[in-house]
Amino acid sequence: MSIDDIKAPIEREMEKFERKFRDSMKSSVPLIDKITYYIVKRKGKQIRPMFVFLSAGICGTIGESTYRAASLIELLHTATLVHDDVVDDSNERRGFFSVNALWKNKIAVLVGDYLLSRGLLLSIDNDEFEVLRIVSNSVREMSEGELLQMEKARRLDIKESVYFDIIRQKTATLIASCCASGASSAGADKEVISTMRLIGEYVGIAFQIKDDLFDYESSSAIGKPTGIDIKERKMTLPLIYTLANGGATQKSRIINIIKNHNTDPKRVEEVIAMVNAGEGIKYAEGKMNEYRDLALDLLEKFPESAYKKSFIDLVHFTVNRKK
Repeated sequence: MSIDDIKAPIEREMEKFERKFRDSMKSSVPLIDKITYYIVKRKGKQIRPMFVFLSAGICGTIGESTYRAASLIELLHTATLVHDDVVDDSNERRGFFSVNALWKNKIAVLVGDYLLSRGLLLSIDNDEFEVLRIVSNSVREMSEGELLQMEKARRLDIKESVYFDIIRQKTATLIASCCASGASSAGADKEVISTMRLIGEYVGIAFQIKDDLFDYESSSAIGKPTGIDIKERKMTLPLIYTLANGGATQKSRIINIIKNHNTDPKRVEEVIAMVNAGEGIKYAEGKMNEYRDLALDLLEKFPESAYKKSFIDLVHFTVNRKK
């Protein structure tokens, strides 16, 4: 099923959202408008706003509050991506030059700050304090998750439990806030909002594990180089499993490569081959499907609707996507 098929029940809402999202970024400073136009023209699949609108549809009625919730999340998400590219010294984003590659780090950081402020003001100006609370907590957790990952990457001692803490904070918390804020915007009660938040968290964990698995697949299948996480010394689930369950010699070899030869393509390929030769991929796929099923089980509580069907399809899309 394609993303356009999944989008069908909220197609008009997504079109209206795109206009509102563009408007939310407007500035009297021409340079900001030029950069935000560049960002919008190179937008991704917009999975996060889709989760907001589908969650609102499942829990009640899509209204102006839903558009603001989706815009807030997309503004804050975009701000974090711009800042991430600066932190990672990355020159590409989705196959295009990153903002920092074209306008340098100082401007990129300031544009990220601008987008963050626009999101905060969008909520405050419309008294959307509950949605602001939900999303602000996610931004805090994302920062903590990134810093925890950096701290652990230095020592390469991430255990599986810590890995799940990191990805829950780094990735899952934003999708959780999409589902919770969508429910909140539709007038759902606290229990329903909490359930939707947990569904989003489970989907987000499955989403990140899928990203982990891309690192060990052939680049032709996914359109990006393999071994990126290894080069950046990120401890992903297939690698953590391989280190924990392989022999002492293999473990020593992998750690040595990641610490001292992580920029050598042949050595990185060697690590990828060791992970593929063991049970790491199969184990990670099993965990990914486990979290997908936890999300789908919780969704069973909600009445049948076109929104619910598309939400389920979107969950499956996150774990079956090719890139």
